[in-house]
Amino acid sequence: MSRPANSDTAKLTTAAGMRPGNPMGMGNIERPSDTRGALRRLLPYLRPHLSVLTFVLVCVVGYTLLGLAGPYLMGRALDKYIVPRKLDGLGTLVLVLLGTYIANNALQVVAGWSMATISQRALQQLRHDLFAHLQTLPMRYFDKNPAGELMSRLTNDIEAINQAVSQNVTTLLAGALSLVGILVAMFVLDFWLALASLIVVPIMFWFTNFIARYTRRGFRMLQKDVGRLNAVMEEAISGQRVIQAFRRNDSMLSVFRSGNQAAYEAGVYANTYGFMLMPLTAALGNLFVIVLAGLGGWLALQGLVSVGIIATFISYGQNFVNPLRALANMYNAIQAALAGAERVFAVLDARAELDEAAVVEDSWKLRGNVRFESVDFEYEPGVPVLRGMSLEAQPGQMIALVGPTGAGKTTIINMLTRFYEIKSGRITVDGRDVRDIPKAALRRQLGLVLQDTFLFSGTVLDNIRFGRLNATDEECVEAARVADADHFIRLLPQGYQTELSERAGNLSQGQRQLLSIARAVLANPGILILDEATSSVDTRTEARIQQALLRLMRGRTSFVIAHRLSTIRDADQVLVIDGGHVVERGTHTQLLTVRGVYYKLYISQFKGLAI
Repeated sequence: MSRPANSDTAKLTTAAGMRPGNPMGMGNIERPSDTRGALRRLLPYLRPHLSVLTFVLVCVVGYTLLGLAGPYLMGRALDKYIVPRKLDGLGTLVLVLLGTYIANNALQVVAGWSMATISQRALQQLRHDLFAHLQTLPMRYFDKNPAGELMSRLTNDIEAINQAVSQNVTTLLAGALSLVGILVAMFVLDFWLALASLIVVPIMFWFTNFIARYTRRGFRMLQKDVGRLNAVMEEAISGQRVIQAFRRNDSMLSVFRSGNQAAYEAGVYANTYGFMLMPLTAALGNLFVIVLAGLGGWLALQGLVSVGIIATFISYGQNFVNPLRALANMYNAIQAALAGAERVFAVLDARAELDEAAVVEDSWKLRGNVRFESVDFEYEPGVPVLRGMSLEAQPGQMIALVGPTGAGKTTIINMLTRFYEIKSGRITVDGRDVRDIPKAALRRQLGLVLQDTFLFSGTVLDNIRFGRLNATDEECVEAARVADADHFIRLLPQGYQTELSERAGNLSQGQRQLLSIARAVLANPGILILDEATSSVDTRTEARIQQALLRLMRGRTSFVIAHRLSTIRDADQVLVIDGGHVVERGTHTQLLTVRGVYYKLYISQFKGLAI
């Protein structure tokens, strides 16, 4: 059976803006490129639990042997008691058989619980290592790896490993032991009957592998198409405001319809082969039993074997199919787990952000003198963003950065905070090269209010306290007053204890900005950085915030990125950035006098004149 080609898949990928195989949290079931390497790197997480693993192995061996003993005891009951019609001793054997099955089930429960505990402890450590390592990675890494992709590593890939370790390891061991044990028991009981029954075994393996191969292919396609469909749905739900504003409901429905059709076709293909596995293995199991019953019956009539041995063989034949089916079914899960492990370790192998600066003495007190000396920087090799950037901010000065979008204003801030490292040149703070100051110590002296405000889940008070975790409630409230946020916070349902929804969706953009300013106030930084800090508030609120910010900036070196030139009239220096370097510098009044780039920007905003 072949799956018909569907050109909608390509259209869907383009429409959703997603790469193949990146299905919003649903990774492809794929083979790992280095199975041995993935296993070798997972083992250290299990090694601390070696003693418990040994206990689990003993339990698995125990319940596997008990499972093999059941059919043998049934055969003994037939030969020794039922066929000869002897009741004396049959009750005892039945009790032994009952105890065998009870012990078998009890050991399975103990082994399963122990393995689940081990797997959760190991994955807890792996999840911790992955998340902790993400905190050390440079900003460049997050630029090139989408948040959804990294979330998939933390959730889906870890869960795939969990499924394989907690549920399939014991099943795999028990299945392999059962297959070997059944074959050994058959040969011990009757060599020729066991040898004859082996004729069916290769056929069973071949058919099982054949069906499993097509099933794997089908479910790979299904997960890929369902993942793309999820991407479309996620974008449609998140972008509902834009969709309705531009009246694109029908086009999104068309994209969804094509993706839904692709998922339907993949589902039919995958499940057709998937449903074939169980009846086919059952039929092969019945064939196994037929061969044993036919040959065994003939041997019994010849007096070569007993009825009990035939019954034991038939029971073993039926049990032989179960582990074979289980091994075929768990193949996908194991492959997905190993592939997931590779993706997790790929993140762990990413180079952490280097910080080899010497420890700054506790007595170091920032004055706020900042110098850029011929700084060059590029995000992508060969594409310069800053070119010979030079500037100086004296302690307590307010430096305004203006210029067209893409000129390099935010990049200057990224260099100062060491979110990225410069290509050449030098940046100093109080005469010290920033590369000689530990990032934690440097950033402790910086207060940021960014244009893209990010608030965390939790209460309003918690989000303000993010600026300084050891701050008291009173200090947080005072910071909110300085930021002119106290009045709206007290109008919220629970005031400062109001829980914020995801990304603070229950607040307006302006309110979120005020909380971000309050957070910076609480941090009490030596250098303040404002990136369009009042861009999302109305004119009246902007005026109030401007007064609060002026109080906050007093005595601090401040860098202000602004498109509203009215907010920077009091700046000590205005730097006009264009093409990655300073094209004009001076005060607001001086730059208006020279009638250059700044003058044209100012006139275009306040006089409505075209440039």
